[in-house]
Amino acid sequence: MTAGTPRIAYFPDGFHEADGVATVARHFEAYAKRQDVPFLMVHAGPRGQLLRDGPVTRLELPRGPLKFPLDRAHDFDPLFLRYYRRVAVLVKEFRPDFVQITGPSDVGILGALVAHKLKVPLAAFWQTNLPQYASSRVSQALSFLPAAVACPVARLARRSSSMATARFYKIPNFAFAPNPEIVEELANATGKPCFPMGHGVDTESCHPKFRDRPAGGPFIIGYVGRLTAEKNVRWLVDLEKFLYARGHRDFVLLVVGGGAEEPWLRHNLRSAKFSGILRGEELSRAYANMDLLAFPSETETFGLVVLEALSSGVPTVVTAGGGPKYTVRHGETGYVARDFPAFAASVEILMTEPNTLLRMRENCRRYAETNSWQHAFQGIYTVYENHLGARCASTPCAPQMAAI
Repeated sequence: MTAGTPRIAYFPDGFHEADGVATVARHFEAYAKRQDVPFLMVHAGPRGQLLRDGPVTRLELPRGPLKFPLDRAHDFDPLFLRYYRRVAVLVKEFRPDFVQITGPSDVGILGALVAHKLKVPLAAFWQTNLPQYASSRVSQALSFLPAAVACPVARLARRSSSMATARFYKIPNFAFAPNPEIVEELANATGKPCFPMGHGVDTESCHPKFRDRPAGGPFIIGYVGRLTAEKNVRWLVDLEKFLYARGHRDFVLLVVGGGAEEPWLRHNLRSAKFSGILRGEELSRAYANMDLLAFPSETETFGLVVLEALSSGVPTVVTAGGGPKYTVRHGETGYVARDFPAFAASVEILMTEPNTLLRMRENCRRYAETNSWQHAFQGIYTVYENHLGARCASTPCAPQMAAI
């Protein structure tokens, strides 16, 4: 990086959580440290603390007693803007070239307000498909009603969420999205520039070397992620029923994660092991010991767990909805299924064709080694630099901070 590398103030929706947004945040911070570039991060967490480590400053702010859960891992504090003055002083002192947010969370709203008040250009990551989440959760909540009643309500929830989300993403000067479909949709909906947002994987943490299960034993079908309605996890029960009906018995469903659907899954799955949320080497071993990853979500914008599984040498079966279809190479590193019958049939192929499974395991690792966080963030910084260069061509380059 050069001395003119843009200064970024980053407001992610998560940092400590076990999800894609938090994973990107942690790797973004690590990238700034490696590159020795000025970087400020503001996020919510259990402790109020200001940490400085070389070029990186990180402010963690606790949510208050009026917070309410969005799901088991994520909260929203309606009074989070009480931190505005403290954060605005810190951001003004840092003098960023851009404020970067990740969505319309309490933290994202604070970041957008700070950018607006200080007259700093605002960028946004689209990392969560909120309209699809809204539709999935409403459908699940109304599952006791006839489809003729529940489906129109779910469609209304999706349309309303789409309109509100598009309105929010019109605020930033430009945005990033993790797959080509969303890049195009977001650009059309907002009229603002939208750019591809690369992702990467830590190929040392996600590595076949962590496979330590004995030879033989049951075939392990894994799932990693939140156990919530929008992840379509009830397909795991349908998958188990399909495999039993086909005469398969020597398999285990390894479910890694937690969420509101866990009690239902525990009640309805017969051959499942629930590990809870895993981190670090425990998660590395869980990935590596799987024979395949079954990932039925249709709401992922990217699906980092898919890339982590591939890096661990684990072929993956995904749906044709959402971002994972751009990560899995159909027939080479797994399968992209158009519907549940194709999803279940793809799993059965990998269970019953050991040569296909072995070939794909090797392909998975080779593909993952071409995806690094270094490359992903270099692409993001290239967009920052291009926008900074265009701004400098028309106005003085030094950030002109407004009064707090």
